[in-house]
Amino acid sequence: MSVVSMRNIVTSFGEKVIHDGINLTIEAGEIYGILGESGAGKTLLIQEMIMLLQPTSGEIEVLGYNLNTITYQEAQALRQKWGILFQFGALYSSLNVAQNIAIAISEYTQTPQKLINQIVATKLNMVGLSPDVASLYPAQLSGGMIKRVALARALAMDPKLLFLDEPTSGLDPIGARDFDKLIVELRNLLDITIVIITHDLDSIFSIIDRFSILADKKVVAQGTLKEVLATQHPFIERFFKNDYVLGRYVHKDSPKPTPHHL
Repeated sequence: MSVVSMRNIVTSFGEKVIHDGINLTIEAGEIYGILGESGAGKTLLIQEMIMLLQPTSGEIEVLGYNLNTITYQEAQALRQKWGILFQFGALYSSLNVAQNIAIAISEYTQTPQKLINQIVATKLNMVGLSPDVASLYPAQLSGGMIKRVALARALAMDPKLLFLDEPTSGLDPIGARDFDKLIVELRNLLDITIVIITHDLDSIFSIIDRFSILADKKVVAQGTLKEVLATQHPFIERFFKNDYVLGRYVHKDSPKPTPHHL
Protein backbone atom coordinates (compact mmCIF):
# COMPACT_ATOMS: atom_id res chain seq x y z
CA MET A 1 0.00 0.00 0.00
CA SER A 2 1.30 3.43 -0.91
CA VAL A 3 1.95 5.71 2.08
CA VAL A 4 3.38 8.65 0.11
CA SER A 5 2.86 9.32 -3.58
CA MET A 6 4.31 12.30 -5.47
CA ARG A 7 3.21 12.78 -9.07
CA ASN A 8 4.64 15.27 -11.55
CA ILE A 9 5.94 17.59 -8.82
CA VAL A 10 7.35 20.90 -10.00
CA THR A 11 9.02 23.18 -7.45
CA SER A 12 10.21 26.58 -8.56
CA PHE A 13 11.15 29.88 -6.98
CA GLY A 14 10.67 32.57 -9.59
CA GLU A 15 12.59 31.41 -12.64
CA LYS A 16 14.69 28.92 -10.66
CA VAL A 17 13.33 25.39 -11.06
CA ILE A 18 14.37 22.87 -8.40
CA HIS A 19 12.10 19.93 -9.30
CA ASP A 20 10.79 19.39 -12.79
CA GLY A 21 8.40 16.45 -12.81
CA ILE A 22 9.28 14.42 -9.70
CA ASN A 23 7.55 11.05 -9.36
CA LEU A 24 8.08 8.68 -6.44
CA THR A 25 6.11 6.23 -4.34
CA ILE A 26 6.84 5.11 -0.77
CA GLU A 27 5.28 1.85 0.37
CA ALA A 28 3.99 0.96 3.84
CA GLY A 29 6.55 -0.46 6.25
CA GLU A 30 9.66 0.29 4.25
CA ILE A 31 12.72 2.36 5.06
CA TYR A 32 12.91 4.63 2.06
CA GLY A 33 15.88 6.85 1.21
CA ILE A 34 16.11 10.11 -0.69
CA LEU A 35 19.58 10.83 -2.08
CA GLY A 36 20.92 13.32 -4.55
CA GLU A 37 23.30 16.03 -5.49
CA SER A 38 23.76 19.06 -3.26
CA GLY A 39 21.02 21.51 -4.13
CA ALA A 40 18.81 18.83 -5.70
CA GLY A 41 15.97 19.70 -3.33
CA LYS A 42 15.88 16.63 -1.08
CA THR A 43 14.78 18.55 2.01
CA LEU A 44 12.28 20.50 -0.09
CA LEU A 45 10.58 17.23 -1.00
CA ILE A 46 10.19 16.38 2.68
CA GLN A 47 8.86 19.87 3.36
CA GLU A 48 6.25 19.35 0.65
CA MET A 49 5.25 15.98 2.09
CA ILE A 50 4.68 17.53 5.53
CA MET A 51 2.86 20.61 4.20
CA LEU A 52 5.54 23.15 5.11
CA LEU A 53 5.87 24.01 1.43
CA GLN A 54 3.42 23.79 -1.44
CA PRO A 55 4.84 22.66 -4.79
CA THR A 56 4.31 24.85 -7.83
CA SER A 57 2.35 22.04 -9.46
CA GLY A 58 1.74 18.33 -9.16
CA GLU A 59 -0.08 16.09 -6.70
CA ILE A 60 0.94 14.62 -3.34
CA GLU A 61 -0.90 11.99 -1.33
CA VAL A 62 0.16 11.13 2.23
CA LEU A 63 -1.54 8.41 4.26
CA GLY A 64 -4.55 8.58 1.97
CA TYR A 65 -4.93 12.36 2.05
CA ASN A 66 -4.60 14.40 -1.15
CA LEU A 67 -2.65 17.48 -0.05
CA ASN A 68 -4.13 19.52 -2.91
CA THR A 69 -7.66 19.18 -1.55
CA ILE A 70 -7.11 18.51 2.16
CA THR A 71 -9.23 20.51 4.59
CA TYR A 72 -7.86 22.36 7.61
CA GLN A 73 -9.33 19.78 9.99
CA GLU A 74 -7.88 16.90 7.96
CA ALA A 75 -4.47 18.60 7.87
CA GLN A 76 -4.48 18.93 11.65
CA ALA A 77 -5.32 15.25 12.00
CA LEU A 78 -2.65 14.24 9.46
CA ARG A 79 0.09 16.19 11.26
CA GLN A 80 -0.49 13.97 14.29
CA LYS A 81 0.24 10.86 12.21
CA TRP A 82 3.87 11.66 11.42
CA GLY A 83 7.02 12.48 13.32
CA ILE A 84 10.06 14.44 12.14
CA LEU A 85 13.71 14.35 13.14
CA PHE A 86 15.46 17.42 11.78
CA GLN A 87 19.11 17.28 10.75
CA PHE A 88 20.56 18.89 13.87
CA GLY A 89 17.86 17.77 16.29
CA ALA A 90 16.19 21.20 16.55
CA LEU A 91 15.51 20.78 20.26
CA TYR A 92 14.17 23.79 22.12
CA SER A 93 17.13 25.02 24.16
CA SER A 94 14.95 26.58 26.87
CA LEU A 95 13.07 23.32 27.50
CA ASN A 96 14.43 20.24 29.20
CA VAL A 97 14.39 16.83 27.53
CA ALA A 98 11.02 15.80 28.99
CA GLN A 99 9.40 19.06 27.90
CA ASN A 100 10.86 18.71 24.39
CA ILE A 101 9.47 15.20 24.00
CA ALA A 102 6.09 16.12 25.45
CA ILE A 103 5.47 19.29 23.50
CA ALA A 104 3.28 17.73 20.78
CA ILE A 105 1.33 15.70 23.33
CA SER A 106 0.61 18.85 25.32
CA GLU A 107 -0.35 20.81 22.20
CA TYR A 108 -2.62 18.30 20.51
CA THR A 109 -4.13 16.31 23.42
CA GLN A 110 -5.61 16.71 26.88
CA THR A 111 -3.37 14.01 28.35
CA PRO A 112 -2.88 14.28 32.15
CA GLN A 113 0.64 15.23 33.24
CA LYS A 114 1.18 11.94 35.08
CA LEU A 115 0.51 9.99 31.88
CA ILE A 116 2.70 12.39 29.87
CA ASN A 117 5.57 11.64 32.26
CA GLN A 118 5.05 7.92 31.68
CA ILE A 119 5.02 8.42 27.90
CA VAL A 120 8.25 10.44 28.07
CA ALA A 121 9.95 7.69 30.08
CA THR A 122 8.73 5.07 27.59
CA LYS A 123 9.99 7.02 24.58
CA LEU A 124 13.37 7.62 26.21
CA ASN A 125 13.71 3.90 26.86
CA MET A 126 12.66 3.21 23.28
CA VAL A 127 15.61 5.22 21.93
CA GLY A 128 18.09 3.81 24.42
CA LEU A 129 18.23 6.63 26.98
CA SER A 130 17.73 6.40 30.73
CA PRO A 131 14.92 8.24 32.59
CA ASP A 132 17.55 10.46 34.25
CA VAL A 133 18.05 12.25 30.94
CA ALA A 134 14.54 13.74 31.18
CA SER A 135 15.64 16.59 33.47
CA LEU A 136 18.65 17.62 31.36
CA TYR A 137 18.72 20.52 28.89
CA PRO A 138 19.97 20.28 25.28
CA ALA A 139 23.22 22.09 26.15
CA GLN A 140 24.04 19.24 28.54
CA LEU A 141 23.67 16.53 25.88
CA SER A 142 26.18 15.02 23.48
CA GLY A 143 25.51 15.04 19.75
CA GLY A 144 24.37 11.44 19.82
CA MET A 145 22.05 12.07 22.76
CA ILE A 146 20.52 15.07 20.99
CA LYS A 147 19.69 12.85 18.01
CA ARG A 148 18.09 10.24 20.26
CA VAL A 149 16.05 12.82 22.19
CA ALA A 150 14.88 14.33 18.89
CA LEU A 151 13.91 10.84 17.76
CA ALA A 152 12.00 10.26 21.00
CA ARG A 153 10.14 13.52 20.37
CA ALA A 154 9.34 12.42 16.81
CA LEU A 155 7.88 9.18 18.24
CA ALA A 156 5.88 10.87 21.00
CA MET A 157 2.53 10.74 19.17
CA ASP A 158 2.98 7.14 17.97
CA PRO A 159 3.29 8.15 14.30
CA LYS A 160 2.61 5.94 11.31
CA LEU A 161 5.19 7.81 9.25
CA LEU A 162 8.63 9.00 10.37
CA PHE A 163 10.80 11.52 8.49
CA LEU A 164 14.54 11.62 9.25
CA ASP A 165 16.77 14.33 7.75
CA GLU A 166 20.43 13.20 7.75
CA PRO A 167 19.98 11.27 11.03
CA THR A 168 23.60 10.06 11.24
CA SER A 169 25.32 13.32 10.24
CA GLY A 170 27.71 14.57 12.89
CA LEU A 171 27.93 11.19 14.62
CA ASP A 172 31.09 9.12 14.91
CA PRO A 173 31.07 5.82 12.95
CA ILE A 174 30.10 3.71 15.96
CA GLY A 175 27.33 6.12 16.95
CA ALA A 176 26.07 6.24 13.37
CA ARG A 177 25.86 2.45 13.09
CA ASP A 178 24.13 2.23 16.47
CA PHE A 179 21.61 4.78 15.25
CA ASP A 180 21.04 2.79 12.05
CA LYS A 181 20.38 -0.32 14.16
CA LEU A 182 17.93 1.66 16.28
CA ILE A 183 16.04 2.84 13.18
CA VAL A 184 15.57 -0.74 11.96
CA GLU A 185 14.52 -1.93 15.42
CA LEU A 186 11.93 0.84 15.68
CA ARG A 187 10.56 0.11 12.21
CA ASN A 188 10.14 -3.54 13.10
CA LEU A 189 8.76 -2.89 16.60
CA LEU A 190 6.32 -0.11 15.70
CA ASP A 191 5.45 -1.20 12.15
CA ILE A 192 6.00 2.30 10.79
CA THR A 193 7.19 3.68 7.47
CA ILE A 194 10.45 5.65 7.59
CA VAL A 195 11.69 8.20 5.05
CA ILE A 196 15.37 9.17 5.29
CA ILE A 197 17.45 11.84 3.60
CA THR A 198 21.02 10.58 3.79
CA HIS A 199 24.43 10.49 2.13
CA ASP A 200 25.71 7.86 4.56
CA LEU A 201 26.86 4.92 2.45
CA ASP A 202 26.70 2.52 5.40
CA SER A 203 23.03 3.44 5.90
CA ILE A 204 22.30 3.12 2.19
CA PHE A 205 23.88 -0.30 1.91
CA SER A 206 22.64 -1.74 5.21
CA ILE A 207 19.20 -0.45 6.26
CA ILE A 208 17.42 1.18 3.31
CA ASP A 209 14.90 -0.97 1.44
CA ARG A 210 14.41 1.30 -1.57
CA PHE A 211 15.48 4.81 -2.47
CA SER A 212 15.29 7.58 -5.04
CA ILE A 213 18.17 9.48 -6.60
CA LEU A 214 17.54 13.15 -7.40
CA ALA A 215 19.59 14.75 -10.16
CA ASP A 216 18.92 17.02 -13.12
CA LYS A 217 15.74 18.22 -11.33
CA LYS A 218 14.19 14.74 -11.59
CA VAL A 219 14.21 11.29 -10.02
CA VAL A 220 16.82 9.58 -12.21
CA ALA A 221 16.61 6.23 -10.41
CA GLN A 222 14.26 4.60 -7.91
CA GLY A 223 14.19 1.12 -6.44
CA THR A 224 16.36 -1.33 -4.56
CA LEU A 225 20.14 -0.95 -4.41
CA LYS A 226 20.50 -3.50 -7.22
CA GLU A 227 18.02 -1.62 -9.39
CA VAL A 228 19.67 1.75 -8.76
CA LEU A 229 23.16 0.40 -9.47
CA ALA A 230 21.89 -0.88 -12.82
CA THR A 231 20.89 2.66 -13.83
CA GLN A 232 23.25 4.66 -16.01
CA HIS A 233 23.61 8.25 -14.84
CA PRO A 234 26.68 10.43 -14.13
CA PHE A 235 25.71 11.06 -10.47
CA ILE A 236 25.19 7.34 -9.82
CA GLU A 237 28.52 6.60 -11.49
CA ARG A 238 30.30 9.12 -9.26
CA PHE A 239 28.52 8.24 -6.03
CA PHE A 240 28.28 4.46 -6.21
CA LYS A 241 30.52 3.09 -8.91
CA ASN A 242 33.94 4.31 -7.86
CA ASP A 243 36.57 1.77 -6.81
CA TYR A 244 36.27 2.56 -3.10
CA VAL A 245 32.52 1.98 -2.95
CA LEU A 246 32.63 -1.12 -5.10
CA GLY A 247 35.47 -2.61 -3.11
CA ARG A 248 33.99 -1.88 0.31
CA TYR A 249 30.31 -2.55 -0.19
CA VAL A 250 29.35 -4.27 -3.42
CA HIS A 251 31.81 -7.15 -3.61
CA LYS A 252 33.11 -7.54 -0.06
CA ASP A 253 34.08 -11.18 -0.57
CA SER A 254 35.58 -10.90 -4.04
CA PRO A 255 38.61 -9.13 -5.57
CA LYS A 256 38.19 -5.39 -5.86
CA PRO A 257 36.29 -4.77 -9.12
CA THR A 258 36.32 -1.85 -11.50
CA PRO A 259 33.15 0.03 -12.47
CA HIS A 260 33.00 -2.01 -15.69
CA HIS A 261 31.98 -5.06 -13.68
CA LEU A 262 28.50 -3.60 -13.09
